[in-house]
Amino acid sequence: MRIAVTVKSIGKRKNALSRIPVELKQTPKTLRELLEALVEWNIRGLVDKQQTISLVPYLTEGDVQEQAENGKVGFGAVYNENLPDCQKAIDTAIQAFEDGLYRVFIADDEAEELEAPLSLQEEDEVVLIRFTMLAGSLW
Repeated sequence: MRIAVTVKSIGKRKNALSRIPVELKQTPKTLRELLEALVEWNIRGLVDKQQTISLVPYLTEGDVQEQAENGKVGFGAVYNENLPDCQKAIDTAIQAFEDGLYRVFIADDEAEELEAPLSLQEEDEVVLIRFTMLAGSLW
C-alpha cells in the first residue's frame, strides 16, 4: 500500500514540508498498526542510509540552497553505527502518541484512538503534527 506522509512540527521556521511517499507492506487496520508500520519504514531507511558508503561526499549548489532553507546544511551522515531496536522504537512512538506529543490526521480526519478501525485507502495523505514543548517554569 502506498500513502503520502507529511510531518509538521509546530514552531519550526518552515511551514510546509513536502509529502513523502511511503510504501507499506500491508494495509494497516488500526492506528497502532499504522504507527508500527511507519516506524519500521523509518528504521529500514536508516539502516539503508547507514550501509550506504560515500567515498567522496559532496553537495551541489542546489543541495546547499535547499538545506539552507531548512536551517541545516550537512552531508546527511549517520554517525551512530548501532542498529536501532525496532520494538523499542515502536513502543516509544506509541507512548509519545498516548502522551499527546503528536497527532495523526488521515485524509483530513484526526485518528484519535489506537485500536479504532482505519479506513486507509491507497494514496491517502497521512499528516503527523508534532507538538513542541514550551520552555519556562513548571506548572
